[in-house]
Amino acid sequence: MITLIWIELQKIFKKWRTYIGFIAIGTLVIIVQIALYFTGDNYIKAMTRGFQDSFIMVGNLFNGYLVANLVLGGLFIHIPFLIVLVGGDLLASEATAGTYRMLLTRPVSRLKVVSAKFCAGLIYVFLLLAWLAFLSLGVSCLIFGTGELLSFSGKLIIFSRDDVLWRFAGAYAYSMLSMSTVFALSYFFSSMVENAIGPIVATMAVIIIFIILSALPIDFLKDISPYFFTSHMIHWSNFFNDPVDYQKIMESALILGVHILGLYLVTTYLFIKKDILS
Repeated sequence: MITLIWIELQKIFKKWRTYIGFIAIGTLVIIVQIALYFTGDNYIKAMTRGFQDSFIMVGNLFNGYLVANLVLGGLFIHIPFLIVLVGGDLLASEATAGTYRMLLTRPVSRLKVVSAKFCAGLIYVFLLLAWLAFLSLGVSCLIFGTGELLSFSGKLIIFSRDDVLWRFAGAYAYSMLSMSTVFALSYFFSSMVENAIGPIVATMAVIIIFIILSALPIDFLKDISPYFFTSHMIHWSNFFNDPVDYQKIMESALILGVHILGLYLVTTYLFIKKDILS
């Protein structure tokens, strides 16, 4: 199984579209860092404008932790598109290249093939988020230093510097779960078509539709929106609340996990039943 996953990873990283996500994240993070390097003080003043007359704030409030939090919040809604570029291509590319027969006539079960591709896709998601964490958190801390973290989610919260890293670890771990759900959805669509464009468009369309439905002020939609995976993807931000609502995080993580497992099982069933002779 490990050999199969390694082969699939080689296939993924031999394609140019795989690197679009890494290049896009690298470019955007660098632009944000440069912009904040010259205007960061103004951002802090704007963020604390209502408190400057009542409190004296000292220390390095504009630091790498603040930059990383801003980058994560700003890029999170765009990362799904980078994920589906690979997820939507994993199975569809085999159909496009006409390699299904060669792939499935090898002495390896279809279950192992579809599982290896799924695991390789999850590894890609992990590497993409690890790249984001390295640039936004690691490099930002080297450039701007560390200090207290200002977080504004309805109220201004200042976390001490020794109370920050575990929050980022939790946020990135939860982000992995969220983006894995997006990948699983694109992987599911990829199993049904012979062109990667279809899964990419279909996945983004589902995400947009769910977000719109969740925002509409209709009682029925409000009742079912908690079951949309899009309603739970953003809950990584709960790690930057005080206190952290662990129950809400666990419930959302469970819903995302059920979506991932369900999509994997359905995709596996479709792949096993696929007619490669037609």
